[in-house]
Amino acid sequence: MADQPQSVEPAAAGNGTPEYGAFYYRHDCGIPYERNEHWLGFFAEIADGIIRSLHPSSVLDAGCAMGFLVEALHKRGVDAHGVDISEYAISQVDDSVRERCAAASLAEPLQRRYDLIVSIEVLEHIPAEETDKVIANLCSATDRLLLSTTPHDFGEATHLNVQSPDAWAAILAREGFMRDLEQDFSFITPWAALYTRVEEPLVETVRRYDRALTRQRQETSEVRTALLANQDKLAELEDAQGVENRSQIGVEIDRLREENLRLRDLLIGKDAELGAVRGQLASAEERSRAVTAVASRVQSRIPGGMRILGAVMRRLQGRS
Repeated sequence: MADQPQSVEPAAAGNGTPEYGAFYYRHDCGIPYERNEHWLGFFAEIADGIIRSLHPSSVLDAGCAMGFLVEALHKRGVDAHGVDISEYAISQVDDSVRERCAAASLAEPLQRRYDLIVSIEVLEHIPAEETDKVIANLCSATDRLLLSTTPHDFGEATHLNVQSPDAWAAILAREGFMRDLEQDFSFITPWAALYTRVEEPLVETVRRYDRALTRQRQETSEVRTALLANQDKLAELEDAQGVENRSQIGVEIDRLREENLRLRDLLIGKDAELGAVRGQLASAEERSRAVTAVASRVQSRIPGGMRILGAVMRRLQGRS
């Protein structure tokens, strides 16, 4: 999909910072980003998927651009709002949700809490030095964050902060947010994921993510194997086009090409999921090492250190 436009500070003349005005929305989003059948239909499908999967009571679209998702959710009875740094984009919001959308920077604290915050293809536009502040602002205003941010497309001039899924997962883990491993949001992008605030013993977090890592590795391997087998079969059929049943082979080639595209998208998604799981597992293990180091220092320097160490470890393991 083309990017849903951003949440980046507009450029001052000549400073090299991306500016998100009329030209950007006409030319830099693939299909012109305007009130047309493509974008209205796209965000209507996303709204349906969000409601079906998450049943939110209130939603903030962080980086809402022209408010198409806010509009779609509002029509479906959700208390939906949006913010975007582009005053031009906000000026194009439909009258039905104009009062629900505002020009604001995600680097500033949000004014209220939401049942769900959605951010679709936005964070890659955030200046790297604002990353921690933006993530902290989003996480302080919700317990559920539905995030999609491209892990590639470094050549896009406005992509200031492209990171791998494991990098975002580690950043979110510092805020107490872990990926929901049971939810599938590939109807948005292959790398879209739900992150939720989690309070659980550290050992359970590590166990859960290690289990998911094993499953994701297996699923990714299976998809990759299917894709390679499909490519081999496609190559054989293309080499055989000189035979009499050319038309029948042509139909099969077209089918296999479509299947190839589907498997490639699926593989991208599985790789993204695998990266996110690796990132959060690494973050949990880092926390575990840090706590163990602190406990060891307590043991060696404080009278009764063994008793204190035992209490710390029992708490981490979820025991009273």
